[in-house]
Amino acid sequence: MFDYLMTPEQLKLRDETRDLIKSLPREYILDMDADKIRYPKEFMQEAGRRNLIGIRVPKEYGGRGGQWQDDIIVAEEICVPGYIFGCTWGVSGDVVTEALVHFGTEEQKRKYLPPICKGEKFAAECLTEPRGGSDFFGATTIARRDGDDFILNGQKRFIVGGEGADFFLVYAKTDPEAPPHKSITCFMVEREMGVKTEYLYNLMGSRGGGTARVVFENVRVPKENVIGEVNGAYAVFSQMMIPERFGTAAMTIGAARPALEIATDYSTKRKAFGTTIKNFQGVNFKIADMVIKLDTCRAMIYTTALALDSGKVKPSRCRRMASECKRFVSEQCWDVANLAMQVMGGIGYTDVYPIEKIVRDLRLSMIWVGTNEIMNSIIQHEWYKERAEEIASNSKRNSELDAFSAFAEGEKVYE
Repeated sequence: MFDYLMTPEQLKLRDETRDLIKSLPREYILDMDADKIRYPKEFMQEAGRRNLIGIRVPKEYGGRGGQWQDDIIVAEEICVPGYIFGCTWGVSGDVVTEALVHFGTEEQKRKYLPPICKGEKFAAECLTEPRGGSDFFGATTIARRDGDDFILNGQKRFIVGGEGADFFLVYAKTDPEAPPHKSITCFMVEREMGVKTEYLYNLMGSRGGGTARVVFENVRVPKENVIGEVNGAYAVFSQMMIPERFGTAAMTIGAARPALEIATDYSTKRKAFGTTIKNFQGVNFKIADMVIKLDTCRAMIYTTALALDSGKVKPSRCRRMASECKRFVSEQCWDVANLAMQVMGGIGYTDVYPIEKIVRDLRLSMIWVGTNEIMNSIIQHEWYKERAEEIASNSKRNSELDAFSAFAEGEKVYE
């Protein structure tokens, strides 16, 4: 943790979050991994009581009123007992609240934000469908206009928090004949409107977060529950990319951190060939690699948080930076978990230590909220645009010409 970059208020916020995490009973964590607890309702309620949900939500709506620099501090600590704690916390208090803060009406904000931030109600985002996950415009869930209401039909799957949610942020087709970016509408749907959830998934890891299939069968949704504009969900989705992907990256550091700590402690106790194994380069170099990876991830996260909070970085570059964080951090943290298991050896492959659970949990980080392949697609797309703008502006040195034969005739052939 980069505590030297934190203000006194941020250090206090970090310690408040650590107190919450330290208060979690060991049995609660184990019961979630065993799927005995299907949704961490008690954890979310306690986080809400401590004002640790909705870190960036304005205070007038029950949030903390902070910035990304505050949010990432909480996100890292929240995931220490398990990645799924951050997933449920982030979906409800970071992702769904983002849509409400930026696109909700005043009435919607006052109705939904306070109970979410207080941990009295829980929210889930419904994007992925049975036919696929990354194709946003390929949604087959339909919302048909019926007077002043919409009739919602379809299914969403792999919905983190679906089992425990009271509110569902749902994307649905409202104009199948329109161009893709003008065909989808975002709705806030309440469970009591007739939403059904089916708890179907025996997940490899990140269990206990209520990951469910959500079913809409002729669910009547009032027009007052449209978030943003009718057929204008693309703008909502574009905004949501930041908390979904950047928030996920910050969380992943916290989920990987215990692997480093456990492996470090183990290597100082375990003896082989007459000495503790931390004295072998085959071990201590792996520890060094793990430290470097986590510190590099934090540096990337903190820099991006500063960029997002500054308001000086254009949205396209923010999307690129958030996507870079999600891809790079998730892959580095996955390496950290696997290096920890290698340091631990056979005992790391058992449930005597939680390393095997961390490995199972962290595999999700490279898949959900947009696969890392989708992150690459966004990164290259935005970078090519930025580079074209640089060339057009003629504001930088053209390094291509700094070669002896830069002007050799007939050598630079592109077709």
